[in-house]
Amino acid sequence: MERTDLKEKFMLDPAVHFLNHGSFGACPKEVLAAFHDWAERSERQPVLFYMRQFQDLMKTARAALARFVGTETDRLVYIPNATHGVNLIARSIPLSRGDEVLMTDHEYGACENVWALRCAETGAELRKAAVPVPYRSGGELRDRILESVGARTRVIFLSHISSPTALTFPVAEIARFARSRGIILAVDGAHAPGQLELDLDDLGADFYTGNCHKWMCAPKGSAFLAVAPEWVNRVEPNVISWGTGPNLENTIGNRLIDGNEWLGTQGPFPALSVPAAIDFLERNDWRAVRAGCRELLTRGLNEVNRLFGFEPVYPDERAYVQLGTAELPAHWRAAELNAYLYDRFAVEIPIIRWNGRNFVRISIQGYNQDEDIDALIAGLKSYGEMNAMK
Repeated sequence: MERTDLKEKFMLDPAVHFLNHGSFGACPKEVLAAFHDWAERSERQPVLFYMRQFQDLMKTARAALARFVGTETDRLVYIPNATHGVNLIARSIPLSRGDEVLMTDHEYGACENVWALRCAETGAELRKAAVPVPYRSGGELRDRILESVGARTRVIFLSHISSPTALTFPVAEIARFARSRGIILAVDGAHAPGQLELDLDDLGADFYTGNCHKWMCAPKGSAFLAVAPEWVNRVEPNVISWGTGPNLENTIGNRLIDGNEWLGTQGPFPALSVPAAIDFLERNDWRAVRAGCRELLTRGLNEVNRLFGFEPVYPDERAYVQLGTAELPAHWRAAELNAYLYDRFAVEIPIIRWNGRNFVRISIQGYNQDEDIDALIAGLKSYGEMNAMK
């Protein structure tokens, strides 16, 4: 299918083949303009903005995001990033000695750190379910997790789309199982909003944290935590301010929002710009954009797999949307290859070292074109030829 070239709508350096949207995102020019407009508005009358308008402005921004991800306005709060959200989740779940937190071996390292320290503090045990790569079906992903659940499992922590390997886990199925067993399900959705169409209430997790600055193309510093109704007033904030404790100010009786929305003087401009990002996606027919991205990603993954003869990570192209991985020779030096691709071919892309294996993680956004994949393949071929001569 013919793809619309959206590169002119972004500020990306045209000399770089940017295949790494998944790490920090990239914000369209018009959404950045909205961000700057909010910052300027706050400076024209700071007291008016923060003391008399802040709550209503944030509620409007929360309502737009809640509609986009399929939940209620008062069960969602803006936070700086998904790692912050995982910290909130881990602090809010009571754990005791003998409890078990189960995660996969595909989780983001910073979030694994959160649970490792929380378990060390409480005496709980952190366990990992080994999930194979390549895999054959979503059912295999589900079964590898559920067969690792034990009598002491109190929490399942799971990425919706994993960071190192870009596997999309069947969260809804795991949520149904967890509910039936009284197990708490916490989801790291860092890569899902904007890449997957979400209905969080239907998904059924107890906690879901996601980034807006990645695939939703919002400014950096915009993310959210959404919780099930029974957790709204049980969320422990990471920072104590006016919404928690004996000296309360401008609270609404919602611990999730009171404890996390107003943390003293800060710049809420990334969150306030999220409605502009949603509007950008809708006006540019993002469903069609994603379909084109999947087609280009499929081409990239297939060419890398053919180049080195590895089996595809995924059972078919329905298993990914805009983010995917392909295996590379295990003896290659990941950091050296990363620098080689950038310095010699102007390709910005992460080389992931996972469980003793190398993977290239390809991000395809609306601004990417065939020439970006061409440059990646040329760079990988060149590096392979250089290594063969050593």
